[in-house]
Order: sequence, then C-alpha cells, then structure tokens
Amino acid sequence: MPVLKFIKKYTVFCVAALAAVVTCFFVPPDREYLDYFDWSTLACLFLTLAVICAFRNIKFFTIIARKLVLLTGNLRSLFFMLIVITFTGSMIIANDMALITFLPLGYFALSVAKREKYIPYLFILQNISANLGGMLTPFGNPQNLYLYSYFKIPTLEFCKIMLPPFLLAIALLGIACLFVKPERLVIGEKFPEKLSIKRTVLYSVLFLFSILIVFRVIPFWLGLIIVPLVLLAVDREALYMVDYALLGTFFFFFIFAGNLSRIDAVNTVISSLLQKDTLLVSVLCCQGISNVPSAILLSRFTTNYKALLMGVNIGGTGTLIASLASLITFSEHRILYPGHTKQYFWLFTLINVIFLVIMTASAKSFFL
Repeated sequence: MPVLKFIKKYTVFCVAALAAVVTCFFVPPDREYLDYFDWSTLACLFLTLAVICAFRNIKFFTIIARKLVLLTGNLRSLFFMLIVITFTGSMIIANDMALITFLPLGYFALSVAKREKYIPYLFILQNISANLGGMLTPFGNPQNLYLYSYFKIPTLEFCKIMLPPFLLAIALLGIACLFVKPERLVIGEKFPEKLSIKRTVLYSVLFLFSILIVFRVIPFWLGLIIVPLVLLAVDREALYMVDYALLGTFFFFFIFAGNLSRIDAVNTVISSLLQKDTLLVSVLCCQGISNVPSAILLSRFTTNYKALLMGVNIGGTGTLIASLASLITFSEHRILYPGHTKQYFWLFTLINVIFLVIMTASAKSFFL
C-alpha cells in the first residue's frame, strides 16, 4: 500500500508529525505557536541542502573522492582514506549527505578490490565518522545548526567546545582502522566522469554564500531569494532533490517541543533531569528518539548548551535509531549488500556502543 510505503520511507517524519498532532490536543493552537519556529535554522538547512544537491548532480564529491581512493596501496590505507573522506565530508556537507555520497564509493572500491566481506565493517565506520565528523562545525550536523542558532553560540566558542570530542573521535576511528589487515590492492581507474569547472565555481560561490548566512554575516531572507533563483536557472533538479522530509521533521518537532515546554508536568520532569546531568540525559534521549529531535526538545528546558551540544553529537552513536544517518547507512547496506542484515545489525550495535561509552565517559571526565 502507498501509505505504508510512505511511512516506511519517512518514518522519522511521520513520528514527528504524529507527536506534534498529539501534543496539540494538550496545547491547542494559538498565536504562541509562531514563536516555536527557528526560521533562520530552517532557511539555512534548506539552502545548504540545495547547494549540496547541485554539487552531487555534477558528481563533484564522487570524482574528488575517487581520485583520492586511487592513491591507496593496500586495504588498510583504503579504509583510512574512505573514513577520512566521509569524516571530512560530514564537516562540509552534513552527515547524511556525506553518507549518501560516499557509501556507494566505499562499496564500489571494495567490490573492485574483491574485498566484499569488509563492507559491513567499512559502512559502520563510515557511519560513525559521518556522525562524529560533523560535530566540529555549526553546519556539520542538523542538530548543530539548530543549537548554534537557538542559543546564538559564538562560532569560536562552538568549535572550542567540540574540538576535544572531535579529536577523540579521530583517534578512535584511527584505532578501528588498525584492525584491518594491510593487504595489497590493485584498483584500476575506470571513471569516465569529468568535472564541470564552470558549475563547480558557481556552486562553490553559492555554498560560500550559504555558509555566510549560517555565520549570520548575510540575512537568511536574502539567501532564500538568491540561491533558489540561481538554481532554478542552472539546475532546478537540485531544488527537487532537497530532503524536504528532514525540513518537515524539524517543523513538526518545533511544534512538539514547544507544546511540551508549555505543559507544566512535563516541563518540571525534564528540567529536573537536565539539571542533574544534561550530558547523560541528552545522550540517552538520542538512543530513543534520535539526535535531531532530542536537540530541539531538550533545548527548551536547559541553558547548559555546552553539555547539550556534546550530548546530542555523541548520542548519535549507539542504537540504530540514535541518528537519521544511521538509518541511511542501514538502508544502503541492505540494498547494496543484501543477505547480511543480521550480521550488520549486531556488529553495528557492538561497535557503536563501544564508541558511545568511551565518548560519553571522556566527556564527563575531561571535556566538561
């Protein structure tokens, strides 16, 4: 049935919509609803996603990444390179877009090298690198963009807060790659795509323009005029490809979080828990409802943005639903490497829990 297919494809969006509707019965719609929304965050997210889709349409990231993969000489080096590409990509194009772009590259590289048995391990490490790599920049993860805007965190302070766990994530991923044997590989170059220089320059300008909006140098309303007009002229398909379900998820969770903050009993319980341990509560909350809705919900009940910021980033590891990016990876693995879903799930859970425990313990002991 079409409805079931829609729910299966956009599960998080549907859950967000249902949660918003349910809370509307407790807090009937009124003029205060307009104060729930962070329009700047929604605008920045839309503009960034649109430009990244334009880049993907000219295969910019894939071409660059493939060239880098060719520099590797053995399996371990290939892992390192793919992890670095995904990790760095998530800092620039956000975690979910990095995975959509680079997971197929990892699959392609291992298939060409006849090392398909390593696909689950590679996908899991790419997933973790995408979730943790994006933590350093305000636009690296959707929850970062929201918290950066909501609390008006100074850019340098934001990077300073997230630098210690970011460096720890690099170290842990490096150690994880050491478990891969340095088997010699021969990968021939069979990539016919050529990079469009004119489009690359144009989209780079648009991306820089979008980043300036994120950093509040340019008003977001100006971006909503200029970027869509340019893309309509040169690549309107990019506007169709934007993840509107993600934007809708933010929209409904703004309503859900805003309504919960106006329910006295809920306000008292969540505020009390966050006062005791903001980091741990935010990490655990992500395991049940994912990191983006956790950031939106918990931000209404605490001013401790440092612990909350770390918690919703670290909390992206752990369960399969702790991050939307993890669901993307699971779906890609099921499509590209069918018949190994059970093996992937248990290996994913084991490795992610190890990262979660180490990152959380380190944050509580050294970073806060």
